[in-house]
Amino acid sequence: MKIPSRSHVHMLSYLVVLLLLPLLASSADPDPLQDFCVADQSASSISVNGFPCKPASKVTSDDFFFDGLTKVGDTSNIFGSNVTGGNVLTFPALNTLGISMNRVDFAPGGLNPPHTHPRATESGVVIKGKLLVGFVTTGNVYHSKVLTSGQMFVIPRGLVHFQKNVGVGKALIITAFNSQLPGAVVLPFTLFASTPSIPDDVLTRAFQVEEKVIESIKSKFSS
Repeated sequence: MKIPSRSHVHMLSYLVVLLLLPLLASSADPDPLQDFCVADQSASSISVNGFPCKPASKVTSDDFFFDGLTKVGDTSNIFGSNVTGGNVLTFPALNTLGISMNRVDFAPGGLNPPHTHPRATESGVVIKGKLLVGFVTTGNVYHSKVLTSGQMFVIPRGLVHFQKNVGVGKALIITAFNSQLPGAVVLPFTLFASTPSIPDDVLTRAFQVEEKVIESIKSKFSS
C-alpha cells in the first residue's frame, strides 16, 4: 500500500479549504457592493432583505439626514411610552447598511412592555431619567439593573426585554440596532391582540387561567 506524501496531503487540504470557502462565505450577511443604496420604497411592493435603490442621479444630500429622533413622542397611551423609529422605513438611506436607531420616551411610571427584536441585537443609552432595564435569557435567567443618565445597556438578539421608568419625572433613551429593520414582537399585542386571535383554549392552557381572565385581558387591547 502506497502512503501519500506530505505534499499530497497538504495539496488535498488546500483543495478542501477552497471547496468550503463558498459555503463559509454564504453563511454571513453580504457586504454592500456600493457606497449607498437609498431605498426607493415607491419602486416596488416587493422587497427581499431590503428595498430597490433610488437611482443615484435622484439622490440628494437631504437623503442622508434625518431629524425624526428630535421629536418628543406621545406617551398618552396604556403603557405610558412611545417608540420613534429611525429605521429604513422612516430613514431610507439606511437601506443595506445594517443599522438603525430608536428614540423611546417614557411618562412617569411608563413601560416599554416586554418585547423582542428577532433580527437584531440592541444597545442603548439613557439620556434622561431613571430606568429599570431587564431581559430574560433562553435559560430563563432574568438580568436587570436600574440605570441613570449616561449609562448603557445591551440586549442580545431575540431575547425578551423591557424598560420601565422608575424615576420621578419623564425619561428618554436612544437605542441602536445592527439591522436596518430589527422588527419588534411586543408580547401583550402578539398574544392578546393578533389577527385572527390566538384561540382562548391555547392561552388558558398556556397561562393556567380561566377563559374569563383571557377575555378580560383581550378586551384591554381591542380597538
